[in-house]
Amino acid sequence: MTIYMENETETAFDFDLQETAGIVAEKILELEACPYETVVNVLLTDNEGIRRFNRDFRGIDQPTDVLSFPNITYETAADFGCVEESFADCFEPDTGELILGDIIISADRVTKQAESYGHDRRREFAFLVAHSMLHLLGYDHMTEEEAAVMEEKQERTLQELRITRD
Repeated sequence: MTIYMENETETAFDFDLQETAGIVAEKILELEACPYETVVNVLLTDNEGIRRFNRDFRGIDQPTDVLSFPNITYETAADFGCVEESFADCFEPDTGELILGDIIISADRVTKQAESYGHDRRREFAFLVAHSMLHLLGYDHMTEEEAAVMEEKQERTLQELRITRD
């Protein structure tokens, strides 16, 4: 798996952002039985930066904690059978990696939400990566049932990685 990580903020973290994003993304892909090597782009920005992305791409002029931009449209979440049909659009030509999409995270919200929920920033960052990875694999939380599925998968991922709230 390749994670391209860009931090356009001045925020200092006491953990390795790329390493944490990588282990969380790999665990999600393992649990979802992804048969491909993959690539994901992760951008860490501030509230103003994510507000602009949210406004420009979703028509919502306010900051949020995380945005996901999937490269693949799944008929069924994490059903990788559809990617073979769109080979040219889904795979990196030079490496053959499956391009899952882009994740944008607000560093400001990582800090604020970690404080609010009473856990460290690494756990909050890992949660947001797990949440966004599930969106990149076609999961959503528009209904209570969908939200419950995502919550269970996020929690299982972080528990298995021992990235807990304690």
